Amino acid sequence: MSLKPIHTPKMSWRSNIISDPSVIRNIAKNAKKIAVLGIKTEKQANQPAFFVAKTLQDAGKEIVPVPTLYPDVTEILGKKVVRTVKEAGNDIDVVDVFRKPSDVLTHVDDIISAKPKCVWLQSGITCPEAEEAFAKANILVVADKCLKVEFLESQNAKL
Repeated sequence: MSLKPIHTPKMSWRSNIISDPSVIRNIAKNAKKIAVLGIKTEKQANQPAFFVAKTLQDAGKEIVPVPTLYPDVTEILGKKVVRTVKEAGNDIDVVDVFRKPSDVLTHVDDIISAKPKCVWLQSGITCPEAEEAFAKANILVVADKCLKVEFLESQNAKL
């Protein structure tokens, strides 16, 4: 399965809100370049906003760190830090979001301008207004799911 949005002009934007487990796992499996918005540094290695990205990188995914904190940090996971999703380039498969639900809206314009194939809101994160904006911009949306868990499930690996 490719990571292409699945709605056409005659279909509702709601078709870009993904809830089917098999489609979610396919997105997790097939994503190659992942921008991690809100990533933590190695000093916070025990936090999901770091170890999810580390697990995905160890599995061969290209990680682009987009921290929202740590202004002096220039590198995370051996990769140059960028400060906006747009700076990560226009070839992003997934933007993995580690932000409080109340903060997601502040990133909508930046994320849409980067034109990722999918925006993935991590476990515990939903923001219906942002999800609608992404879906209407023809971007797939997965909400309230852990990318690491879904990737490992797609590999039939044990957690």
